[in-house]
Amino acid sequence: MSLSPPRPSLPSLNALRAFEAAARHEGFVGAADELCVTAAAIAQQVRALEDWVGKPLFHRKARGLQLTSEARAMLPRLVAAFDALAGAAHGLRRHADRQEVQIAALPCVAQLWLSPRLGAMRKAFPSLAFSVVALENPPDFARDPFDFGLFFADADVPHCSTQTLVEDELFPVCAPQLLADREGSLDLAGLADMTLLHDARWRNDWARWLRHAGDSQVDARRGSTFSLYSMAVEAAIEEAGILIGHSSLLQAPLGDGRLLAPIDGAALRGPPLSLILPEGGRRDAGTEAVVAWLRETASAPLGR
Repeated sequence: MSLSPPRPSLPSLNALRAFEAAARHEGFVGAADELCVTAAAIAQQVRALEDWVGKPLFHRKARGLQLTSEARAMLPRLVAAFDALAGAAHGLRRHADRQEVQIAALPCVAQLWLSPRLGAMRKAFPSLAFSVVALENPPDFARDPFDFGLFFADADVPHCSTQTLVEDELFPVCAPQLLADREGSLDLAGLADMTLLHDARWRNDWARWLRHAGDSQVDARRGSTFSLYSMAVEAAIEEAGILIGHSSLLQAPLGDGRLLAPIDGAALRGPPLSLILPEGGRRDAGTEAVVAWLRETASAPLGR
């Protein structure tokens, strides 16, 4: 009885994965962030692969890493191999009788838009579990096991389809008490003596909105900055200042009166809150049902 010849000896899969990520990011730090390990661990795995290969794969320079010519020639095949491996793994997962939907979302979307809807989602789909991971940017769906993403999309996401869930408008918002001596309204001149609140990711919101409103006198750089938009919203509710609100995220505080829009007719259209769906594979029935539910209920008042 003849047997197929054994596969040739291979280096550690972790070492290959660390090298491939470091090569794409042109550094150990970016690879470490992607793989959720330390840069030192990436460096150790790359050194182990270099020992197996018998020669360096990177030129270590003061300004970072540079691939050797041999490594650069090998990289496309390695990227394709990991993409194919991820695709096969995701295919197994799609055909499994699983009960979990994995969602990637911008942190502010996860906190302010998705979180208030999770209870209704669980009631609508009692047999499913929902996992939510907050990310600053859409993931690589070919590599990461997310079923869909929720992000503000102003450009196409590679290998994905993008569907608008909710249009987004930008305008100043503040607590009603902040305008107690202004009869609940404000003009552009009145911004001069108010504290501007900023989100670190959307640090240019005030500058964009002021240009849109035709104001060149207010210094858009001054004020307080927060690393999370939800913290900036809470600061606005607590009367710490005035914030550029995103209408898609502030349905609850605008609806119950914790925040108001004091300047009429000054909304600026921003990128829509979008549903990002990976292409190239059939989604399971549970994910399809959740996606359809989100499309139907995206603009409905909270609690409905």
